[in-house]
Amino acid sequence: MKKWITLLALAMNSSWAAQTQTLPVGVSNALKAAKIPADAISIAMLPLDGAGQAQFYRADVPSNPASTMKLITTYAGLELLGPAWQWRTELRANALPNKQGVLEGPVYLKGSGDPKLTLERMWLLVRDLKAAGVEDIRGDVVLDRSAFVIDEKEPAFDDDGEASDRPFMVKPDALLTNFKSIRLRIRSDGERARVSAEPDWPEVRLSNQLAIAAGGSCDAWQKRVQFRTGQATPQLMLQLVGEVPAGCIGDKYMSVFDAPTYTYQLFRNLWLEAGGKISGKMQLGVTPSSSVLLASSQSDSLTNTIRDINKYSNNMMARQLYLTLGAVQGLPQDGAHSAVRANAVIARWLQSKGFNYQELVLENGAGLSRKEQISARHLAELLKDAWQSPLAAEFIASLPIVGLDGTMKKRLKDESSAGQGHIKTGTLKDVRAVAGYIRDAQGKTWAVVAMINHNNAPAGMAALDELLQSVRKTSALN
Repeated sequence: MKKWITLLALAMNSSWAAQTQTLPVGVSNALKAAKIPADAISIAMLPLDGAGQAQFYRADVPSNPASTMKLITTYAGLELLGPAWQWRTELRANALPNKQGVLEGPVYLKGSGDPKLTLERMWLLVRDLKAAGVEDIRGDVVLDRSAFVIDEKEPAFDDDGEASDRPFMVKPDALLTNFKSIRLRIRSDGERARVSAEPDWPEVRLSNQLAIAAGGSCDAWQKRVQFRTGQATPQLMLQLVGEVPAGCIGDKYMSVFDAPTYTYQLFRNLWLEAGGKISGKMQLGVTPSSSVLLASSQSDSLTNTIRDINKYSNNMMARQLYLTLGAVQGLPQDGAHSAVRANAVIARWLQSKGFNYQELVLENGAGLSRKEQISARHLAELLKDAWQSPLAAEFIASLPIVGLDGTMKKRLKDESSAGQGHIKTGTLKDVRAVAGYIRDAQGKTWAVVAMINHNNAPAGMAALDELLQSVRKTSALN
């Protein structure tokens, strides 16, 4: 409590406080309509290439930024790993296959934390293994996840009652494949609803209990269907119960199995589909340093990876990058766990820039957290630093374009705002946030951060949009 009083006192006594005790009328009205008090929002606005005056409102109050925290992780990744950074996944063995294509002993699948090791890339990796002369694996498949050291006792995110099988809840893993997800495709005609799965594995059984609805919109079909998982030994059962209007086609992604089981099933089934043979089972272990390389797959560049993270607010990919920072840049004295090391890495990186963010709390670098916090002032300060960075183009291009793509595609689509900014959004049950860059009426760019922490935060999106529009119209808080 004393810390909060001190922070507020500093804010009230600073040189900017007298100019920022009121909000723009549109923002104030939108907050009132949403039944959100004015002390639930914090704002920081910095001119980047014009002569405007910085604007602040409760900017030093620590707030939960939700997914706008990804801006710190991705900017740190760009600067510390480099824009061309790639993750590498390898298939290795103790020896090369014999002339008959038999691989005696295990095959090692070694991960490095790749955030986007998709089914398609795994398919190519398996094909490359065949091209290396392997036809028959007569040993186990050893999954090497040692690139990350994860605290298994860390509690899962409080998901606000959402199903734990949703892809955004997937936990990080050094050998995570295909987002650990299965795509269910539903097609309904006038007679029945058909369901298919991709990947389609014998280890997964579909229980289709869908009926055709008498009417309704295809846009809301998922609200009329329950997706359940259960064990139908030895298979995993995915059950669909409810009704779907005729003529609908839709997809539902579900997270299934644990990470090692999913990766093993994916590899094994792709290998069998390619005509390979395998007699071993799954094991967890570490790849010997004396092993020989059989095949490998490299990820896309970090520049492209952070576009997926920021434009679509991909939690899993952000967490993979965060742990990679700890694994690659961490020091022995930082601790054993990759997340703890990542905290230390980012703290040193900020200190190297002269930033001392004492209120900053990082848990997983994705914003999928009740603990993470930062002040609006400091996040805006970091956005200004990124604007001045040699990697500014790569970083800014990773953010959603207002009114055009990513999580901002359906917001501020009016002609005066669309395309005039790059804004990252943040969403939790009691948090709504925006952070990024927007141009004012004179064509000058501002770094803008606004965070609402309140039970009625979901109704506060209009207030955040009003703030962004106020920059477009007047370039300053009224």
